[in-house]
Amino acid sequence: MVEHKGTIVITGRGGTGKSTFTSMMARYFGEKGVNPILLVDSDPDESLAEMLGIDLASDGKRSIADVLSEILETRKMATMSGMTPTEKIEPYIFQESLFEGRSFYDFIGIGTKWIEGCYCLPDRSLGQIMDMWGKNYEYVVVDSPAGVEHLNRRITKKVKDVFSILDPSKKSFDNAIRSHKIMQEVHVDFDNFYIVGGYRFPESLEKEAENQPFTYLGRVESDPRVTEYNIEGKSLLDLPLESPTYQSVKRILEKTGY
Repeated sequence: MVEHKGTIVITGRGGTGKSTFTSMMARYFGEKGVNPILLVDSDPDESLAEMLGIDLASDGKRSIADVLSEILETRKMATMSGMTPTEKIEPYIFQESLFEGRSFYDFIGIGTKWIEGCYCLPDRSLGQIMDMWGKNYEYVVVDSPAGVEHLNRRITKKVKDVFSILDPSKKSFDNAIRSHKIMQEVHVDFDNFYIVGGYRFPESLEKEAENQPFTYLGRVESDPRVTEYNIEGKSLLDLPLESPTYQSVKRILEKTGY
């Protein structure tokens, strides 16, 4: 029986390196023998799968938004009487959206297509699915979209740790403050709210980060191989062990007790 240890949320502005941090966290869990974990890409940009070297289409998998669009367009659930909406949707999501990894992780993404132009229903469906499936994983790790609007939709109500990734701008610090405030206002329970300097975050701003009302864990060091791997479509999980990016994320996670 898997002991579910909690949900981890990675948040921050666009371009700060959230997906890279999420990938390196996955790599760290893999190195530590933590399994299984569920990686959730709730960012419509859909970059996490590419960074993990996952080709969803070739594996016959689709995003949650794509599956929901088809369900509504074809009215697949119309004949399923006596079932809640979540019970009706869950089998489709499991079969068509869940990528079951060949090692220590599974993956699911919210996607980009939504026929009504709003992500409220896909977000709500993702939240319900995470509630149902979360107990099957040691950790559920959520790569969040840019901004803070999605926090109002509460894809999860209970979070172990939040990692807010910073870039070298005042807007990034403000984003962390707003994210923390919104999570409190919409009653998302969390144990810890951390801030982390992304790969573009300079050493000169670390003092300012340390003076913020949150625990600053350090910064992610850059590695040109990350860009090379992304261009070539190679998984960041295959970065050399000595990669500065991986080693810096490893030190950050070790500070939190992971």
